[in-house]
Amino acid sequence: MKQKRVIIFSGGHLHPEFLNEIQADDFIIGADKGALFLIHNNVHPHLSVGDFDSITAEEQQLVTASSGSTLACDAFDKNLTDTELAFELALEQHPTHILLVGATGTRIDHTLANIHLLSKALEHQIPFAILDNHNYITMTDSTLMVTNQGYDYISLLPMTPEVTGITLEGFVYPLYNATLTIGQSLGISNRLSTSTGHISVRSGSLLVIQSKD
Repeated sequence: MKQKRVIIFSGGHLHPEFLNEIQADDFIIGADKGALFLIHNNVHPHLSVGDFDSITAEEQQLVTASSGSTLACDAFDKNLTDTELAFELALEQHPTHILLVGATGTRIDHTLANIHLLSKALEHQIPFAILDNHNYITMTDSTLMVTNQGYDYISLLPMTPEVTGITLEGFVYPLYNATLTIGQSLGISNRLSTSTGHISVRSGSLLVIQSKD
């Protein structure tokens, strides 16, 4: 079966360098202002979605005219954020991977809600990552291979009250059968000791943040 990755461009902090992530066979979704960003950079999303309350009526017309299809929602009628709606529509594509950019910004509530989407991806067993200028964020409830992508730090944070059986191989600070609970900072600012690191957990969901200053 041919692999299909979905890239979602949301309306947070966006930079033209993110466009380099797009591959020829990717299915591209623009969420609200993220759709306008794509079009201003000569990328036509396959699907644009949102209430479009962060762009003008004229800009929304441009989004509609320049997208493969558009799903416009009433801001007062929908129960999902634009990004979560885009995520749900991404799932309908039966993707092998999902990448979300523009998911972080000045609104910490939206940033946290978008990070929580990683849990929903785990439920569907679909690899999912969030990318911004300083972070590459994933989550695991089993095993994860971490490759050196130029980030200085790798931090581990529990997304469930407790994560047990954490074992790290290929890290400067290894762990073996460790437990992390919410509120602990033990997993902050680790580093790879080799080109590839391996993380395994026995139970719980572990947030894995590769970051740089």
